[in-house]
Amino acid sequence: MFLDLSVPVTERTPVYPGDPQIRIEPAADLTVHGYRCHRVSMGTHAGTHVDAPSHMLADGAGLDRYPVERFVGRGRHVDARGGFTLDAVRRAGIAAGDIVLFHTGMGDRYHEPSYFTDHPVLPLDIAEYLVERRVSMVGVDMCSVDHEPFETHRTLLAGDVLIIENLTGLDRLAGREFRVYALPLRLEADGAPVRAVAELH
Repeated sequence: MFLDLSVPVTERTPVYPGDPQIRIEPAADLTVHGYRCHRVSMGTHAGTHVDAPSHMLADGAGLDRYPVERFVGRGRHVDARGGFTLDAVRRAGIAAGDIVLFHTGMGDRYHEPSYFTDHPVLPLDIAEYLVERRVSMVGVDMCSVDHEPFETHRTLLAGDVLIIENLTGLDRLAGREFRVYALPLRLEADGAPVRAVAELH
């Protein structure tokens, strides 16, 4: 069984303040041209997306530098609705190559302005622990793992831990064993939209 963990991408999809708005416009009409085609314009961090190291690091790699297997791995669910704690992360049984998903509950507020201003910060000690454990990716149901000056972003990305943001529906993974598939577009860029899914075992 597969669960979709991605938000829909439409012109109404909220974007991080200051990022480009999503535009989806007809480029060809079925009755006129015999086929449909649309022109899509969006930022590399719109909707559910993956951050590459080049998002925050001057010498960081772009997403196109990563093999496909980096975006697939055993998932670990961490309930962070009451806050982030290192003890909860340690109890999750995290191993190298895992994709760790933090359920904060912020995804329930995705269409509210507070989603972009009141989200918690993934603490540096947890980010450092995840780097030490050599996890492959970290995902959150928030717009960002932190606020400016983005120290958590830089810690994870410098440790070669990719970041998935704007996930949804993580409550369905509590207590489950699952595998995550979070394959972004192969853009030569600092990030890209992703269709993230969990395969339940």
